[in-house]
Amino acid sequence: MKKIGLVGLALLLCFSVVACNRTAEEGRVERIRIATGGTGGTYYPLGTAIGQVWGEQTGISITIQSTGASRANIQLIDAGEVEVALVQNDVADYAYRGVDMFAADGRITSFSAIGALYPEVIQVVANPAAGIRTIADLRGKRVSVGDAGSGTEFNSRQILEIYGITFDDIQRQNLSFAASAEALKDNRIDAFFCVAGPPAPAITDLALTNNVIVLEVDAAHAARLKERYPVYATFNIPANTYNGQTAPVLTVSIKAALIVANSVSENAVYQFTKALFELKDQIALGHARGNDINVEYAIDGLPFGFHPGALRYYREIGALR
Repeated sequence: MKKIGLVGLALLLCFSVVACNRTAEEGRVERIRIATGGTGGTYYPLGTAIGQVWGEQTGISITIQSTGASRANIQLIDAGEVEVALVQNDVADYAYRGVDMFAADGRITSFSAIGALYPEVIQVVANPAAGIRTIADLRGKRVSVGDAGSGTEFNSRQILEIYGITFDDIQRQNLSFAASAEALKDNRIDAFFCVAGPPAPAITDLALTNNVIVLEVDAAHAARLKERYPVYATFNIPANTYNGQTAPVLTVSIKAALIVANSVSENAVYQFTKALFELKDQIALGHARGNDINVEYAIDGLPFGFHPGALRYYREIGALR
């Protein structure tokens, strides 16, 4: 009996070790922190909607953080302070290559892609009472170009540059989207840049109480911008997206992408990617940008690699080899 007991105990220990090893291999995840953006943009509400679906589907505790958006989010992932983030694809490219806003930091490669989500549209909002009708009219005006060091600030610089305007030619302020809208409402600025999926909450609320216009990035300047910075694409903001905007507005966009720390397990990221696409209708209930989520857009044109968990899902459905 003692021998049988010892054998049984040995087998039990063996199974326990196997089970423990399997758990370690699967990389069981207890919580995920998602870095988004300011509450007046798209990242925060969309990130909240995605997090809610992920939490309900996987049982993993999901925490949403409001942040300074793309650059800050990449730095948070690199520091191990968050696991998932929404970012602009151009900013992620700068980080991966260690250029532009990441030139001083060097390359950051501690993250991978889950997929692109929707077009991030450059929206330049102005007070027509300040004599502004085009982007060229921003010279000498009080303009908010987004949070300091943000993707929006870099987009602002690049677009103004195409119009022959530098930051030295404007009275520059670095405000969040919500703070920019409040400042324009209070006549403390004349215009601001907002990079978000339309309709952006900050612009929607502002247009209900103030007479504002969304400035066009005309076709000629858009073509020059795309030639210099291939991450951009043209985009038409549909008529009536905002109160008082009765005609479509031609502008440019980049991609909003969902990235994840390389350290997150393949199994967890596979579950997240699967839920992102197969439960997108539920995400759309939380934010309209959920309707834009599709596999073809997600896998096209990202300048950095996919996480193995995301890649596993894309291969499973035949989207990638």
